[in-house]
Amino acid sequence: MPIYEAVVLAVVQGLTEFLPVSSTAHLILFPWLARWQEPGLAFDVALHAGTLLAVGLYFLRTWVELILCGLGMHYPSSASAEQVHQHRRLFWYMVVGTIPAGLAGFFFHHAIEENLRKPVLIGVAMIAVGLLMWWADRSAQLRRGLEETNTGDAISIGAAQAIALFPGVSRSGITIIAGLWRGMTRESAARFSFLLSTPIIAGAAAKELPSLIKLHRAGGLDLPTSTLGLSIALSAIVGYLVIAFFLRYLQRRTLKIFIAYRILFGIVVLLLVFLQMGTAR
Repeated sequence: MPIYEAVVLAVVQGLTEFLPVSSTAHLILFPWLARWQEPGLAFDVALHAGTLLAVGLYFLRTWVELILCGLGMHYPSSASAEQVHQHRRLFWYMVVGTIPAGLAGFFFHHAIEENLRKPVLIGVAMIAVGLLMWWADRSAQLRRGLEETNTGDAISIGAAQAIALFPGVSRSGITIIAGLWRGMTRESAARFSFLLSTPIIAGAAAKELPSLIKLHRAGGLDLPTSTLGLSIALSAIVGYLVIAFFLRYLQRRTLKIFIAYRILFGIVVLLLVFLQMGTAR
């Protein structure tokens, strides 16, 4: 893979992993549109390691508080009993919310990868989820913050995250939709979505790591270590900046721009597919 392709795809991953536009769709469609070769497993793992680093660093303090309080500690010492209780509850909501996507990924990941990575299906998913996002954003009550999260939120948003395995759906998109339907504010839904994505992204990267190591030992890794390192760094930096931007953006603005982008992008993809089919005839 030429280094310029690696740079472009790393930036695309960082930009789209946390915005509600589907990073998987963009990483499949961008090489298809540019007529590049498929990046391969090693590069995919590197990009996800980068975005894992981004979300892990951005929410590091939050995760330390959640984990320590979830395990029964009083942290930080200056926190009130109510704050510790909220952190403890939120930690276990994260555990509950991770289960659906974890099970779906374990049982259906390979079937989805082999059968659903088709441009026409991705285009349809982009449009369909865009319309769902429009409905959710338009009807949202926006009354509940992250501290008011409950078990129903964890189950609903966790189930939505499982659906995000389908290319074109978008993990952040579908979980934010679920959060809005549960009455959460846009920022709270996005924050819960990003926190919930951390263990799933980590699990996906860890799952593929043994295959990557085996491939490397067999001499089948055709990407230089420097290219992988650069890809990780770029996707991490861009992803971190996108998280910070998006959370601030949602404090005052709606999801309309992302809804429009999804629908237009999906229409363009379907038009290109149909044009290619016509040309092939």
